[in-house]
Amino acid sequence: MLRKILHSKIHRARVTSARLDYVGSITIDADILDAVGLRANDAVVIANCDNGERFETYVFRGERGSKQIIINGAAARLAGEGHTVIIMHYAFASEDEYRAHKPAVALMRPDNTIEEIIHYDNR
Repeated sequence: MLRKILHSKIHRARVTSARLDYVGSITIDADILDAVGLRANDAVVIANCDNGERFETYVFRGERGSKQIIINGAAARLAGEGHTVIIMHYAFASEDEYRAHKPAVALMRPDNTIEEIIHYDNR
């Protein structure tokens, strides 16, 4: 049996732009993606810390070093520039994979630099 588990998380990133007239997705700086193991086209759930909205979209790889967190398309009505968001990626895992996996979590500073990478323990 497979279970849906947290794969990785970007905790308290700051939205740098919201583009309503853009093809839907979230654009994330490639350095941040690499730090937690996210890839372009991965599905993510986004929780907006400012207004409580929660929505699902997929990842676009942003320019490396840009510190971009851009909400694109209809989701731009749910999170705007300056909002603080939590970006969560889930994966399906067997029991053995679950026991071996420790989700990577990027704790973010307000300027979208990574303060620290931690790994959740599954015990």
